[in-house]
Amino acid sequence: MKDLTLARKWRPISFQDISGQEHVIESLSYCLHEEKLHHTYLFSGSHGVGKTTIARIFSKGMSCKSGITDHPCNRCDNCTEIQNGSFIDLIEVDAASKSKIEHIKEILDNSEYLPAKGKFKIFLIDEVHMLSRYSFNALLKKLEEPPEHIKFLLATTNPEKLPSTIISRCLHFQLNILSEEKICDRLERIFLCENVQNDLSSRKLIARLSGGSLRDALNISEQVISVGKGKISKDLIIDIIGIPDEDCSFQIMKSIAQNDFKKMMSIVEEFSKRSGNWDKLLSSLLNFIHEIIIAKFLQNDRAHHKEIHKNIWIMLNLIKSTEDLYFYYHTILSGRKNISFSPTRRIGVEVTLCKAITKFNFSDVSNKSKSST
Repeated sequence: MKDLTLARKWRPISFQDISGQEHVIESLSYCLHEEKLHHTYLFSGSHGVGKTTIARIFSKGMSCKSGITDHPCNRCDNCTEIQNGSFIDLIEVDAASKSKIEHIKEILDNSEYLPAKGKFKIFLIDEVHMLSRYSFNALLKKLEEPPEHIKFLLATTNPEKLPSTIISRCLHFQLNILSEEKICDRLERIFLCENVQNDLSSRKLIARLSGGSLRDALNISEQVISVGKGKISKDLIIDIIGIPDEDCSFQIMKSIAQNDFKKMMSIVEEFSKRSGNWDKLLSSLLNFIHEIIIAKFLQNDRAHHKEIHKNIWIMLNLIKSTEDLYFYYHTILSGRKNISFSPTRRIGVEVTLCKAITKFNFSDVSNKSKSST
């Protein structure tokens, strides 16, 4: 177990261990408990939210030696082999690397044989949207009249790329991205078991950086733990991941709002010495502007005053116009989209920020011309 990554070591082995997908677990548990099983299930959602993990646990429920159950024992040969990836009646296929018609034909030929150990022969096709058009046509024929001993479990991050004829023959479960709160709770339990020193601020930062993916949160954690020698802190995360701290985004936006070009460029220069992760800088600015925009609509409601950080209050006093906030957001968003086309990423960031601060210069010129007329 010591050789396993945190994401693999702490991968859930039962439905009770799954976080944030209650609507999916409840439905699948009912199917197993009542033994009302469909022939094809489709799990969709962003990466790291538990699609293949849930599919494997569901496979255990269909294959456990104690019978079809929503509480597989995790002790019998079938359950342990599924957990280890060696169960003969669970055939896992990565469609990203095996998308051609000959690959899917090999799978379908295999489906003609009865299961060797379990009640069903189960085919788990990950990233199913990557299959070719001919592969989809071949798969469709099998889905239209599936043998009773066959179950298909399909997983994808892009369900919109699947043919409607495939989706219409599946029970489709859409998995949610995990909330930062749920990721924080999960990290707290894992860090306690792993004897990792941490605090709430570091867990919150990891949860925010993960984008709702528990797997990404654990990968980030492992990277920081290896450098911090068993310790995780907010400052260490910022240094290792190369993200700007909250004050950096505040100071840049403050200098833009005050039309202070020299101050803005000095902050950029300082950031380049500490990190140089320019994508993260633009992403951090977008998050900060988003907070200002939300606070703009809440500032007249006293019930929300305590939720608004003092830096946000400063920005609200500096930027009175909601249109200006939208301009900054779309300017930086556009710069982030086009950063890969710049000679260097730093140049792309600097030009984007110059475009943002130029709004004031254009406004001044426009106002002067209007007053003169």
